[in-house]
Amino acid sequence: MKQIHAANIRLLTALTLCAFATLLLCARPATAASAKSYFVAGHSEFHALVKNSRKAKYRSYWQKVEKIFSNCLKASPNGSYAPKALYYLGRTREELGKHSGLKSDFRKSVDYYDRVLARYPSHNWADDCLFRRAEIHAKRLNMKTQARLDLATIIVDYPKGDMRSKAKAALRDLGKYDWAIAQVSGKSASKKHTSTAKAAPARRHSPAAAKSSSGTAHLDVVRYTSSDEYTRVVLELDAQVKYRYQVLGPNPAVNRPHRLYIDLEDSRLGRDVTADTTVSDGILRSIRTGQYSKDTTRVVLDFLNMQEYKVFPLQNPYRIVIDVYAPDGRTPAVATAKAATGHKTTANSQYRPPKGSKKMAGSLLEQLGLTVRTIMIDPGHGGKDPGATANGLREKDINLKFAKLLGGKLQAKGFNVVYTRTKDVFIPLEKRTAMANAQKADLFLSIHCNANRSRKVNGLETYSLNLAKSDAAVRIAARENAVDPRAISDLQFILTDLMVNSKIKESRDLAQDVQTKTIKRVRKAYSLNNKGTREAPFYVLMGAKMPSILVEIGYITNKTEANRLRSNKYLGHLANGIVDGILAYKSQIERYAMN
Repeated sequence: MKQIHAANIRLLTALTLCAFATLLLCARPATAASAKSYFVAGHSEFHALVKNSRKAKYRSYWQKVEKIFSNCLKASPNGSYAPKALYYLGRTREELGKHSGLKSDFRKSVDYYDRVLARYPSHNWADDCLFRRAEIHAKRLNMKTQARLDLATIIVDYPKGDMRSKAKAALRDLGKYDWAIAQVSGKSASKKHTSTAKAAPARRHSPAAAKSSSGTAHLDVVRYTSSDEYTRVVLELDAQVKYRYQVLGPNPAVNRPHRLYIDLEDSRLGRDVTADTTVSDGILRSIRTGQYSKDTTRVVLDFLNMQEYKVFPLQNPYRIVIDVYAPDGRTPAVATAKAATGHKTTANSQYRPPKGSKKMAGSLLEQLGLTVRTIMIDPGHGGKDPGATANGLREKDINLKFAKLLGGKLQAKGFNVVYTRTKDVFIPLEKRTAMANAQKADLFLSIHCNANRSRKVNGLETYSLNLAKSDAAVRIAARENAVDPRAISDLQFILTDLMVNSKIKESRDLAQDVQTKTIKRVRKAYSLNNKGTREAPFYVLMGAKMPSILVEIGYITNKTEANRLRSNKYLGHLANGIVDGILAYKSQIERYAMN
């Protein structure tokens, strides 16, 4: 009887843990569970999967484990469980690589171990990361020189670590023991290697209004926003410069990743720019800056992986933006589950399609990005940038107030809402879109108030990204971009290259739904001028990977509309209308899965 009771307890515990792990997969990381809860569940799921040879063959199961540890990291990015989560993300990819045989999985594993070593070099799991990285380098990537250096680093830098004896034995097996120790100890110079990878031809940008050669610009700020699939780096200067850039392909033989260098002519490094910044987050490994020659500053970006990149300048202040996109991680590498196995993709998806949908529709919608879960709201302006001011109002204050109101209503409808700002702080325009990309938002909404020299002009209008087709669109884009209207013509030339992979049509559809539904909702209680949907080249929308719109909720320069924008009741009607528009858009894209 006791044996049966004990067995029942073990079964109940296993079922409870399984259910909890499933709940963690579907829940939002920052709200539903703590980092510890995610780690405990992920640890259990990982070791169970390692022992289950049947399930371990399928990529989807490893991706579920990876998702749990990713949620652990997101729940507390700088907490005590962060290095452990990164370590197990590396272990998960390593195990996946053993089954898939793909070097890309092993390289991703190495990247996770790199992150632990870059951020937490003193953590007691750091030597474990080095040892596992050495094994991958030696056995999976044919990089024995790097493996020797990894093992020597354990011996030299972690003399009290529990991996030291294993590292000694492994290094003796690989050979060149004394050489590796000497390299790490700094007793001899490392042999320099030159990349044999083919490089893309250098491209040169010579702006028409470039500063004269008699002056020297300064590179004052280098900032970045990075994730697993997207990175944006911004180089901010105190004057406009000519620049050229070139991409160098990877050279795995010497552990050199993709590199993109940018030479800034007639420029010097600013005092506050760091020479070498280790990022090790997502696809960006590091940023290196230096004075390449007397009058040329060079910035080198080291990437773990790269599929596509864009480089373009923005004005006021002058900055050069580099967007880099990694290969799509959704491509299966291990045998996908067949119908005969009894494993159905839809059943394991977080998404549940509407009734009447075709089989596998949930999975298909997710793969095509046709889902709306996370919405990023961007309250325009902020901090030192007040936006438009008139009739005793500051645009930045109204934008923030309305954004929070709108966010609350969207959350009530089941959406996950994130913000570019929740306080009165300044955020550069190009960083706002980068935040949405890095957080993998499904929609991006930038909230603004309009202004016009004529106090009679009023109404609601919604914009999406495209070339400006009217003088009014040019004027509004220039105001929101904080540039002279004459600069818009140069921007439109740049935009033609950037729009190739932008969600132009989807953004246009979203703008139309939001504009139509908001007008309909507000007009039930107020008269409201419908100024329609328009397109213009807004900085804040450039480079967005998701459908993105900019909503001008009213003219702050019109006395009647300014008074309404003070009213919580009126703002509530506006917010309800935008929610209606988003729900209409969401319903529209879900029809792709209907019969």
